[in-house]
Amino acid sequence: MVTHLFPLKKELERLREYKAGKPIEEVKRELGLETIIKLASNENPFGCSPKVQEALQEAFIQLAKYPETTAPELSLRLSQKWGLTPEHFVIGNGSDEIIRLMAKCFIQQGDEAIMADGTFPRYETCVYMEGGKPVKIPLIQGVHDLEAMQNAINSKTRMVFICNPNNPTGTIVSKQRLQTFIEHVPKNVLLVIDEAYYEYMDDEVKLDTHRFVEKYPNLVVLRTFSKIYGLASLRIGYGIMNPQIRSILLKVKDPFNSNRFAQKAALCALEDWQFVESCKQKNQEGLTFLQNEFDRMGISYFSSHANFLMILLHESGTSVAEKLVRDGIIVRAGEVLGFPNTIRVTIGTESENHRFMDAFKQIMKGANEDEN
Repeated sequence: MVTHLFPLKKELERLREYKAGKPIEEVKRELGLETIIKLASNENPFGCSPKVQEALQEAFIQLAKYPETTAPELSLRLSQKWGLTPEHFVIGNGSDEIIRLMAKCFIQQGDEAIMADGTFPRYETCVYMEGGKPVKIPLIQGVHDLEAMQNAINSKTRMVFICNPNNPTGTIVSKQRLQTFIEHVPKNVLLVIDEAYYEYMDDEVKLDTHRFVEKYPNLVVLRTFSKIYGLASLRIGYGIMNPQIRSILLKVKDPFNSNRFAQKAALCALEDWQFVESCKQKNQEGLTFLQNEFDRMGISYFSSHANFLMILLHESGTSVAEKLVRDGIIVRAGEVLGFPNTIRVTIGTESENHRFMDAFKQIMKGANEDEN
């Protein structure tokens, strides 16, 4: 084996390759289908702002030029939006990169990082890569157990991850509980709150965590342009943090981690707030439709504040997902997410939601007939 010639870094031995939702092109090749809808990766089914597409045409003029290394124009625009300084922002190749940078800079051999048991898997992977130990706290009905996470903090704890809304359950913790948690995490422990789906939350239920960064220098907030802004293919996200933490991350960040197109697209996306609000409204309509249909069927699900819904089944989620893909509908089987008897479904367009529901009902009808 290759690993005999090139010994594997021991921290990687327990890791598995990240399995993303199947792309449309792969399913077309495998099944010979022409019409595929993908509801597996929480992408924005409405695309991105038309202003972004116009701006990218202009960016082609500078195709041969490297981008600015710290995306200063985007950092300035974000600082104006969130009422901070540009020095509070790190621009990443997706917010995934900032998770990796945080672990690289602050996790050493034997250090512990607390996270939910049933959350975004990159936290665990990045901690393992640096020789750390993930401490996984079970969810309570799909929601982070902040009290148990608080009690798990000890002298070895270097970092705590909170995904809010949580991926893959879509659940959130209450504003007051989250604020209390922020206030009580020891100042020598980094608290990373991942808010990839921040814009989908209603104002009355979300805590504006960016307002706490100056008061609590151990707080890092992650957000992204991949979801509601519809820029997933360009890979751009950002972290909001104390400038001292920023300066450390910049030491290990790749020089040109966010490309010129991504920076330009993100700037334009921020200016089209009408598009964002429209996507949020359409997402809520689609979410309500699916929830109402599942309620009529007696199917349970986690209460979602994001652009996806995790459905609780009485059978293998992998089996249901495989049946759906044969109908040209790609969803995420819950087994790879730590929830074997579930599927996670991205909220699509109105027609996509109806097509998914029609296929799902047929599968459930067939399952019931087989039982009888």
